[in-house]
Amino acid sequence: MNIGVLVSGGGTNLQNIIDRIEDGYLEGCRITTVVSSNPDAYALKRAEKHGIPRAVISKRDFATEEEFDDALIRHMEEHGVELVVMAGYLVKTGEKFCNHFRGRIINIHPSLIPAFCGKGYYGIIPHREALKYGVKITGATVHFVEHEYDSGPIILQKAVYVRDDDTPETLQKRVMEEAERELLPEAIRLFAKGRLALEGRKVRILVDEHTNAD
Repeated sequence: MNIGVLVSGGGTNLQNIIDRIEDGYLEGCRITTVVSSNPDAYALKRAEKHGIPRAVISKRDFATEEEFDDALIRHMEEHGVELVVMAGYLVKTGEKFCNHFRGRIINIHPSLIPAFCGKGYYGIIPHREALKYGVKITGATVHFVEHEYDSGPIILQKAVYVRDDDTPETLQKRVMEEAERELLPEAIRLFAKGRLALEGRKVRILVDEHTNAD
């Protein structure tokens, strides 16, 4: 299965996907393109190191959102992308892009949606807000992407306990290590095996008949 990865920054989640492809967990998967909204994103260097084609497509270079969407769609189609993965991508794509790849775009978000999500909730902000609110449990969510921020059907979630001495930085690190690192490759694996059934707002995980497990 061909994967196109959208990035904006350091590319930690991109590296996680690369590692799981290389260790065989994501059998039959390959990243055919990494697209960054930011020409200085370190994620591009990660892609280069692994010989993955990469490109910069910045929304600022287009007069309209539709032209930006058209460029992204054209690029993904040229690289045979079957699944688009937003891995720390900080740009809102338009309805045209979302509709073109509906049911084939996933995103990882560092909270238990619907908590601490939506416009402006990215990077360390969800963790800062979780601590400010005083929650005892946070986590991460992988969801299908729709036009509105963090609004698509939820695929997988994992909880992470908040410690009394947590700072936004320590909580961000632990959510990444205990939740995001596990969830994103697992969602990709399930999609690649045809085990995600999108039924309206709900995502059903189909049983793998070969292992008799979910």
